[in-house]
Amino acid sequence: MRRTPKDTEESARRISRRGVILGGTQLAVMGILAFRMRFMQVERADQFRLLAEENRINIRLIPPARGLIFDRYGVPLAGNEQNYRIVVVREDTGDVDEALAKLARIVPLEPDEIERARKEIARRSPFVPVTVVDRLSWDDVAQVAVNAPALPGVTPEVGLSRVYPLGSDFAHIVGYVGPVSDYDLSKLEDPDPLLQIPRFQIGKTGVEAKMEGDLRGKAGTKRIEVNAVGRVIRELDRIDGQPGSDLQLTVDAGLQNFMEARMAGESAAAVVVDTIDGDVLGIASAPSFDPNKFVRGISLADYRALTENPYRPLANKTVQGAYPPGSTFKMVTALAALEAGVLSPEETVWCPGFKEVGGRRFHCWRRGGHGHVNLHESLQQSCDVFYYDVAERVGIEKITEVANRLGLGIRHDLPLSAVSQGLTPNKAWKRAYRDAEWVVGDTLNAAIGQGFVLASPLQLAVMTARIASGRSVTPRLVKSIDGIEQPSGAGDPLGLSPVHLARIRRGMDAVSNSRRGTAYRSRVVDPGLAMAGKTGTSQVRSITAAERAAGVFRNEDLPWERRDHALFVCFAPVEAPRIAVSVVVEHGGGGSTAAAPIARDIALRALHGDLPPLSAYPERQRWEVEERFDKLPLRPSEPPKNTGRSRA
Repeated sequence: MRRTPKDTEESARRISRRGVILGGTQLAVMGILAFRMRFMQVERADQFRLLAEENRINIRLIPPARGLIFDRYGVPLAGNEQNYRIVVVREDTGDVDEALAKLARIVPLEPDEIERARKEIARRSPFVPVTVVDRLSWDDVAQVAVNAPALPGVTPEVGLSRVYPLGSDFAHIVGYVGPVSDYDLSKLEDPDPLLQIPRFQIGKTGVEAKMEGDLRGKAGTKRIEVNAVGRVIRELDRIDGQPGSDLQLTVDAGLQNFMEARMAGESAAAVVVDTIDGDVLGIASAPSFDPNKFVRGISLADYRALTENPYRPLANKTVQGAYPPGSTFKMVTALAALEAGVLSPEETVWCPGFKEVGGRRFHCWRRGGHGHVNLHESLQQSCDVFYYDVAERVGIEKITEVANRLGLGIRHDLPLSAVSQGLTPNKAWKRAYRDAEWVVGDTLNAAIGQGFVLASPLQLAVMTARIASGRSVTPRLVKSIDGIEQPSGAGDPLGLSPVHLARIRRGMDAVSNSRRGTAYRSRVVDPGLAMAGKTGTSQVRSITAAERAAGVFRNEDLPWERRDHALFVCFAPVEAPRIAVSVVVEHGGGGSTAAAPIARDIALRALHGDLPPLSAYPERQRWEVEERFDKLPLRPSEPPKNTGRSRA
C-alpha cells in the first residue's frame, strides 16, 4: 500500500526529532567527559602528579647532627663520629627473611642481630628504614653496595654516632645517649617523628638527657627515586635539618680529671663551686664508668660488673647521694643560735664528754670531753656537747630555717639525673612522714648533722660557698648555649649578719690552721692559698651502751659497709674566697684523715690551675705528696680537638 504524502511528511518529522535528541545526548556526554578531563588534567593536576610520583619517590627524614658539648675552656666532652650502617625498608624489600639471609652472607651478622632486626622491621611502618647493623667497616659497606642489585630495599648509609673523648671523667655529668625505647615514647604526648626512627639516639642520663631538647636539633628531609624493585636510583633533593645547639659547661676538664684520679680506689664524691658566680668547676663521683660502652652496646658482663660493684659506679653520688652531714652541719646550728640571739660568741659551754637529756646520754666524739669551750673553740675542736646545748635553746625550726637559707634541703636545678633535695627536718615533717611528735633528742641529733638530716655533696659545697661569700650563690652547670651566656649564679645577700658569718669563717680557719684544729694536718702553708674548713664524720650504725662501755670499735676493725662516712668542706683562699669544696668518702672513717687530704689537693689544683705546688704543703709532707702525685692516673693534657659536626 502506497504511503500518502502526509504520512511521509510525518515520518520525516519524527526521524528528525529523534536525531536531534540522540545528537544532543551525544553532545552532552562528550561535554561532560571533556569537562571531567579538564577538571582532572588541569585543576587537579598537582594532586594526580603527586600520586603518580609517590609510586617511584620516597621521602625520608634526615637525622640532624647532635649538638656538641664542651668544657669552660672549649675542650670537647661529647662529639659525633661517622658511623657506617645498613638499613632495610620493608615496603621495598619484598621477602624480608630472604633479604636478611642474603645480607648475612655479605656482612657479619649474628643470629640475635638478625632476629632483632626481623622483629624491629615487623613492628615498624613499611616505609620506615630500619637499621640492621651499624659500626661497619668501609669494606663491608662497599660489599653491600656492589651487591645492591640482588638486595632490594637494602641500603648502606653513613650517619653520626655519639662519642665521649674523655671517657669516664664526665660520665656522671654529660651522661650518655642510647636508642629510643618504648618507655621513652610512653612519656611523650606528641613525640618528635625523629624518635620513630629505629636506633635513633637520645639522651639517657646527665646533661644529654636533661638538655635533650637543645641538643637534638630538627630533622631534615630528602626525596629519593627508587626503581620497581625498591633500589635507590638517585636523590632528587634534600632539605638539611637544624643541628642541635652546642653547650658549654662551667666545668674544667683538667680539674675534673684530677678529681677523678685523686679519688681513685674510693667510693667518694667531690664538688668545687666558684664562690663568686656559682659556677660548678668540678663535680666528680668515684668510681666512674666509660659511657662509650653504652652508646656502642654494653656487654652483659660489663653491665653486671657495674651493677654488682658495692662502690656503685653508675650512681652520681655528688647529687644523688644524700648523707648525714655530720659535723659539717655545725656551722648551721651555730649561725641559727647567733641569729636567734640565744648564743654570744664568747659564751662557754662545759663539755664533760656527754650531755644527758631525759635520762639519755648524748655523747661527744671525744670520750673525756673538751672542758669549757666557746664558739670558736667548738668549731676548731668539733665539740658535740657545745652544739647539743645551743640546739636545745634555739630549737629545730630556727635551725632548719638557716639550713634552707644556706642551700640545704633545697633541690638545686642542675641538668643532672635524680638531683636529691636532701632533708632538713622540722616538727611538721615528722608528723607528716613519721606520724610522731618531735622530741628534744631529735633536735640534739640534728644539731650535729645526724638523725634525720641529709645533704648531698653539691648542697654542702653550696652551703660552704654561701658562708664564704655571704650571698645566696646558686650552682650553675651550663655556661652558654650556642654562645649565648646563661644567667649567673651570683645571688643576693643572704640576709644573715656579716658579723656572725665572720665569726663562723674564723672558726673554720682555726679548724685548718691552728694546732688544735681537727684538720691541722691538712693545712696549706702558702698564705695566698690557705683554706678554711670543717671536718665531719657521720655514723651509719648505732653504737650500743655495751659497746661504749667496752670501747667503741675502730673503723678499720669493722666491715667496710659499717664504717663511718668521712666528710670535709672548705673555702679558699681564706682572705678572699674564690672556691668552695666539699668531699664525701663513703665509709672512709674520719673526715680529718680520709676526706680533708683529698679536699686540700683538689682546692690547690683548682686555685693553681695545674698540679698543686709542693711549696703549698708542710715540708714534712712534701715527699709523701710528691709520691702520691706521681702515682695519679692523670690524663695527658691535650689541645682541644674538632670532634666534628660532620654531615656525611
